[in-house]
Amino acid sequence: MVKREQPYPSPTQLSELSALADGSLDPSRREAVEQSIAGSPHLRTLYERERAAVEVLQHAATERAPARLRMHIGSQRVSRVARVRWKPGYGALAGALAAAALALALLLPGGTPGSPSVSQAAQLALRGPSGPGPAVDPGDPRMKLAQRIQGLYFPNWSSTLGWQPVGVRSDRLGRRPAVTVYYQRGALSVAYTIIGTPALARPSVPLTHLGGFALQKLSLRGRIVVTWRRAGHTCVISAAGVPMRVLEKLADWPTARITG
Repeated sequence: MVKREQPYPSPTQLSELSALADGSLDPSRREAVEQSIAGSPHLRTLYERERAAVEVLQHAATERAPARLRMHIGSQRVSRVARVRWKPGYGALAGALAAAALALALLLPGGTPGSPSVSQAAQLALRGPSGPGPAVDPGDPRMKLAQRIQGLYFPNWSSTLGWQPVGVRSDRLGRRPAVTVYYQRGALSVAYTIIGTPALARPSVPLTHLGGFALQKLSLRGRIVVTWRRAGHTCVISAAGVPMRVLEKLADWPTARITG
């Protein structure tokens, strides 16, 4: 007898699995999704992988690993990844997010114990968008998007720099609201996160003065993080495979620094 290949879940199923794993699923859908997982070994496996990725994020958000543990994890990472064969698509994304979150947790400077840090802010973008990209602001469509947080607009880079807004997500970092807009240009993508006031503690890296404001740059094994302060908020742009000079240009774009 030929064994039937397990049908791959729909985008909606995958989205709901992810939302259930990180606690953002609509309560009215929780029972139905849990029943689907219980009745499908394939969905259960995907859900467990997503939960593992979320647990890495949650653990990284509460503490930095001691140096000895970081060394141990680093030595084990390659062999562990080599043994796991993620299914293309959702599983691969979950694995990539977990690995990226772990790298950020190990390499980014933490803030004051018990308070949110730039490290945690950068990790929010790794969860991926939960909604479509925001529309342009009707009052200033060339320069701004309609998405805002505490009076701060996100920039519209599409007409001037070619970066299209393709997704958005909202989170909370401690008691602060946080919004991330995802932009794409060709095969490249960046995430721009703004965290509500008060500003987070600065990472322990030098300040770079650019265009009259100060930013900090971190290169983390292929992923780049640029952070600065804007009207009492903390702004974070992060990306993989995008040159640092491009992120600097985005951070220095005028609307990226205005308040309203």
